[in-house]
Amino acid sequence: MPGVGQFARDRGLRRNGARPCTWQGRHVLCFVGEKENIVATDKEEHGVRLQSDTGGKTGKPARRVLLALFLLSLALTAAGRAQAAPDNRECEELSLDRAVEIAMAENPGLAAIQARYEALAAVPDQAGSLPDPVLSLAALNLPVDTFDAGQENMTQMQVGISQKLPFPGKLKLREQAASSLAEAAASQVDEARLQLVRQVKNTWWDIYYLEQTLAIVRDNQDLLRATVGAARTKYAVGKGLQQDVLLAQLELSKLLDREIALQNSLEKKKADLNALLDAPASFCISMPAAVATAMPEVEPEQTLLEEAFRTRPALLALAREKDAAASRIELARKDYYPDFTVGAAYGYRQDSPDGRDRADFASVRLSLNLPIWSATKQDRAVAQRTSETLAVEHRLRDTRDKVTAEVLRELSEYESARKQSRFYQHSIIPQAEQTAAAMLKGYQVNKVDFLNVVRAQLALYNYKITYWRLLTGGFKALAGLEAATGIQVQREKSNEK
Repeated sequence: MPGVGQFARDRGLRRNGARPCTWQGRHVLCFVGEKENIVATDKEEHGVRLQSDTGGKTGKPARRVLLALFLLSLALTAAGRAQAAPDNRECEELSLDRAVEIAMAENPGLAAIQARYEALAAVPDQAGSLPDPVLSLAALNLPVDTFDAGQENMTQMQVGISQKLPFPGKLKLREQAASSLAEAAASQVDEARLQLVRQVKNTWWDIYYLEQTLAIVRDNQDLLRATVGAARTKYAVGKGLQQDVLLAQLELSKLLDREIALQNSLEKKKADLNALLDAPASFCISMPAAVATAMPEVEPEQTLLEEAFRTRPALLALAREKDAAASRIELARKDYYPDFTVGAAYGYRQDSPDGRDRADFASVRLSLNLPIWSATKQDRAVAQRTSETLAVEHRLRDTRDKVTAEVLRELSEYESARKQSRFYQHSIIPQAEQTAAAMLKGYQVNKVDFLNVVRAQLALYNYKITYWRLLTGGFKALAGLEAATGIQVQREKSNEK
């Protein structure tokens, strides 16, 4: 640490007639004459030095304001550093593709939907199979006085088997309905994958945006510290105003506060991504050093809509549900016809008490149910299935309209972000950088007002943040467009020269 005298000489604090500067806590206190005093801090990152005004006196209200701002900056910096302090955990560099890969393999929500599909896929074979046959054993016409199986001629020990046969066509319709529902569940798995990929990509780009914004905020803190230094230097030689120092320090404190808020948002987004990846809370994520930010051209609107209607899993799932509903209507109409039960039995008889041989009995039977209560049963079942079919048709139309709106909205958002981000990158930001640099140079030679310098720097700061917001928003819209259409929407480059 430099000595007090050197510290004061470097800052231009030693003047004619000044007594030596001394340390007081973490600050340097210098006295000029009997009334004038200058307070400075050894922490350059706060960018503040509290001095007397050019008139040689610093009033109590002014000193209190200066001290309050100084303490606020200390508190904000300490809080920001506490929140942003790096831990000792080893962080995994998580690219966008890697994040999607982990989510596809580990996300429990997706696994649950996949398990539901596997369960429904086992139903069609069951629905298309005949009911189990029935084996029966019976003792018929057994006399209750002696319970002797050979006493009466009609006593017999019978074994039989029967099979229920649904009316022709019913089993096939049941199997078709179950198969359609299983196919709908498979499409729902695909839809869940699309939405999961969209969530992962959106969260990943949110994290990337917050990290870029944090870097800009910290760069602007350094820039404002330099501005504070310039204002302080001019103020020290009597060419600046106290309010310039106060204004710069206030803007610096606001940036410190913004850093704390951004760090908090970043941690929450990382927690959201960990949840999507089914990663433990201790899993540390770091963004790659190099990220491709070129925004590709996409297919035209009509092509995207056609592909969405053809391949979007949500629409395919509803189409299969509509097929299942149609099969259930036909099945309800088949219930007007009876089902059959056929059976056969063999009856064994013992010989008579006098030794005569008795013939055994063989039996066959056919039975059927009589659907005579059709007004309150079959008719109502057909009405129910018809209403269910109409409900699915309305849901399909509604989903189709929503898909159309989603494709158009995401396409518009993407194209707008793509054009605006390029405009900011190649036009607005370079112009703002030139303006900010010119303002600072002009201020140093007393040709530009300090307020304009701060405004130019803050404008540049906001333009850079807006650029990253537009860029990451564009990639989020691209992810939404892929989820809305169910395809990769990037236009293939032509090989023609």
